[in-house]
Amino acid sequence: MNRKVCFSLLWVAIFALVSTTAAAQQYAAVYGAGLNSFSLATGSPGELGLLKVLGEAFADQEDAQLKWKKAGSGASLKLLQEKQVDMIMVHAPAAEKKAVADGWARKRTLIGSNEFFIVGPETDPAGIADAPDVADAYGRIAAAQAKFFSRGDNSGTHKKELAIWAKAGITPAGEWYVVTNDFMTATLKRANDEGGYFMTDSSTWIAEKSNMPGLGVLFKGDKFIVNTYHALCQPENATPGANTAARFIDFVASDAGQTIIREFGMAEYGEGLYNDAAYAQQFDD
Repeated sequence: MNRKVCFSLLWVAIFALVSTTAAAQQYAAVYGAGLNSFSLATGSPGELGLLKVLGEAFADQEDAQLKWKKAGSGASLKLLQEKQVDMIMVHAPAAEKKAVADGWARKRTLIGSNEFFIVGPETDPAGIADAPDVADAYGRIAAAQAKFFSRGDNSGTHKKELAIWAKAGITPAGEWYVVTNDFMTATLKRANDEGGYFMTDSSTWIAEKSNMPGLGVLFKGDKFIVNTYHALCQPENATPGANTAARFIDFVASDAGQTIIREFGMAEYGEGLYNDAAYAQQFDD
């Protein structure tokens, strides 16, 4: 083989390696190594490890490979609309329904739920522990100008937070209202480190509470802050992985997938991090 051919082959190999590395860097993790590749955008189910368990079980069954893109609900919906991912798992019901109605998403399927807790310093400077509902709790925080952390990232959590402020008739602003533009766990850590309030999902709290000694759950139980998760995917054949993604949704909704969701976290934390779809149905709209 002459030198010119060798150099050509070397450049081809380098280009392939760089392209593969660049593609891999687009994703937070890849589960499975099968031929049927599909991409999925979501936030806390990926952060907490549930997606890994679901993805690996499906990959073994379907010769598949799941590529996870880390994004909150708002960003995930945008990625789906722009055809940058094959499916999403989100908790933004109004936006989900509009996506289906507008024709760029399908197969909206209830897969489970958790709920939101308001956590904060155990001294509870705003006195929210005895609030009758979540809007009143937010009103007390604003009245006391007690430090409150907002993700501010158009995620499902942020959307729910804004809905609560609207319900309370308050537009939050001022030094007490801190916008992080960050994910759930990172914002929870800031609340712990800086002694503020934050609305976290129960799954993240169960997984992280041992690392947050400065915080406690001060408010929970309002049905308005129960959090239902749905899966949605691309229209049929709209993207290369759309049909595999649709099969993954079927798997997650099956008895096998629901058992994984129901039992996830029990071995490590003594309680499940998510409720299954049968439980979530009572809160679905």
